[in-house]
Formats: sequence, C-alpha cells, structure tokens
Amino acid sequence: MEGTSGNRGPSVRSDCYVAITPMAAGGIVTEIKSKTRVLFGRHIENLVREVLLSFGLEHARVEVEDAGALPWAMAARLEAALKQVFPAPKEFLPPELPQNRRETARDRQRRSRLYLPGDQPKLMINAGLYGADGIILDLEDSVAPSRKEDARYLVRNALRNNDFHGAELMVRINQLPDGLEDLRFVVPQPLNLILIPKCESASEVKAVDDRIAELNPDPSRKIWLMPIIESALGVLRAFEIASASENVVALAIGLEDYTADIGAERSSEGLESFYARSALVNAARAAGIQPIDSVFSGFENLDELRAVATRSKAMGFEGMGCIHPAQIAVIHECFNPGEKEIAKAKKIVMAFEAAEKAGIGVIALGSKMIDAPVVKRALRTILLAEQNGLLNPKWRESDEG
Repeated sequence: MEGTSGNRGPSVRSDCYVAITPMAAGGIVTEIKSKTRVLFGRHIENLVREVLLSFGLEHARVEVEDAGALPWAMAARLEAALKQVFPAPKEFLPPELPQNRRETARDRQRRSRLYLPGDQPKLMINAGLYGADGIILDLEDSVAPSRKEDARYLVRNALRNNDFHGAELMVRINQLPDGLEDLRFVVPQPLNLILIPKCESASEVKAVDDRIAELNPDPSRKIWLMPIIESALGVLRAFEIASASENVVALAIGLEDYTADIGAERSSEGLESFYARSALVNAARAAGIQPIDSVFSGFENLDELRAVATRSKAMGFEGMGCIHPAQIAVIHECFNPGEKEIAKAKKIVMAFEAAEKAGIGVIALGSKMIDAPVVKRALRTILLAEQNGLLNPKWRESDEG
C-alpha cells in the first residue's frame, strides 16, 4: 500500500508531494526531487526520518517532490500520507511560535476576515502581511472532499508554526457533524475563533462549544464562536443562535448559500437578501454581539466593493469577509469611522464625561437627551478611531483648549 499527500507539477509552489510505501526491511529509503536539493536535500531527508521514526515506522520507501515547502507544510504532508498506511494515535507537532499563542478580546474589531483554503500552504505563508483583522484557515467549502483530511494536518501545523503577524486566528470547520472531528486537530493549537458554517440551531452552537471545552487544554483560555447563517431557517432562528453561548462574539451571513436556499440570484444591490441581512443585524445587536456581512465575490471590482461595503456599514454591520488581499484596504476604509462620525462621537463623549464629572445623571447634547446605548456607540467609535490612527488619543486636550 502507498500513502500520498500534497501537490506536484510545474505550477506548484511552497508545497510538496509525498508518497510513502512501508517495507518489511531495508530502513528508510528516500527519493527527493527538488530544485533546491543541493542546499536543502539533507534537511528534507532528516525531516522524513524524524517524522517516520516518531511514529515507529522504521522501514519505508519515501518519495518527495518538493516545490519549496516549508518544514511545517512538509511535515503535515508526511504525516497525512503516513497515516493512510500506518495508523497511529500520536501526532508530529512542529514547534509553536510564541507570538501565535495570544488571546483576543471579545469585542475586538473584526472589519475584515481573509479566507484561505486549508489545503493551500502557499496562500498561508505571507497572509499575515496584508493586515486583515482576522485570518480564516478554511476546512469547509474551499477544500475538495478528497483533501479534507490533508487540510486538517496543514491547518494544525500552520496555526503552530506560521507567523500570521498578529491577525486573529480563525478556523472555519466543516458543517456538523464532520466539523466536530476538525476540532480535535485545531482546538489545542494557537487559535482564537471557530466559524460554524450553515448553522441552523442553537444545539449546533452548543455541540461545538461542548466539544471545545473537552479538547481545550487550558479551561481559562477563551475560544470564540462565529456562527454563519446560510439558510432561510437559519435566518428565522438567528437570535436563538446568537444567544446560544457566551462564547459567541459575532454572527455572520453567507449569501451564496442563502440566496440559493431561497431560490434567488445574488446581486450587488442586495435587494434579494435585504430582509435576511436586516434580521441578522437585529438578532446580533439584541444578543450583544457583532453582525458581520458576507464576502464580496467580485474581487477585481474594488469600486463595486466600496459601494457594497458602504451600504453594509449603513445597515449596521461591523465587517465583511474577504476572498482576496486586495479587498482588505477597501473594507477597512469603509468600516472605519468617518470624519463626521468621529466629530459627533467626540461631542457625545465630552458631554457624557462632563455630566459624570458634575454628578448629573441626565446627559444632554444641545436640546437632545443622550441615552446609554448612544454613549456606548460613541465610545466604541472613539476607540476604533484611535486604534486606526484616525484620532489622536490626546484629542480631549486639544478640544478642551
């Protein structure tokens, strides 16, 4: 029997193809094809031996066709191929980068989340340099059924050993029940948030939450949840889903599947999904979490993206999904607070702080009374403006002067 994993061919980069055939004797025999064999051939041979021997496989023929794969990616390919012919309960884990093991705040800004196919290491390597608020290593729709298992090893290793430069680390698992098995690979790793696709009930959220609790080696460590609503039934149950767990921090909508479910064609104007998106925003706000809009698939038309993102923010959404790095800057521009929004928020915050200082329970701005939700939103606007360099943190001094 032969176990295989990976990609081969002239167009492949930052990846490799591995074939492992166990033998009765003869030790570990490696056949390496690589343009950099002179420089890295010995390193590849050592990694092959290290992985195989860690599982107790002492005799095998191993073919490696390398196209610049990093060690974490090659180790994932080796393990995936090996376990097809030599099942073993243990794992081969690459070193963990300390900067990846960081927790994120419940209400951190999530303007953009960049989707990366979980079986394509070439797209993961530099993904953190593009500045997305979150990076999603996807195990669901972007991965072919025949590559799901391989993707689990790659995503696990990338979470541990690929530098994502401070982005919130997210994984979209497969639709339940398969997604519960995905959690076994990713929960113990540096990870901030799980996206639950095609979510239609609170019970699905609770099933994921319970499974995370079983697998999480540190009970004090928070792993957030973002259910994705992608059907008519999911929209009707949006509030139930949004409030199913204290670990749910955002509710997203997936419009490709939703429009297919209701028998409509998706348009950039979004009239066919206006009800669903409004219902999702309302449910998320009622549950005290962030509403997040769908991806925009026409990544080459940035002007149209800008129009869509502007309408999205006007509806109450706090962010969108991205399928291409070029979309990130436009989305940030649209979801960042505007000048008028910042100016209004400053006035509200100043009035609030003045009332607090004077011991006045009623806050007024001119002839208008200001209630707590308005103040909370203004404070959030100020925070986002300061975080994104749109407002000097010492703005009060200049405004008071």
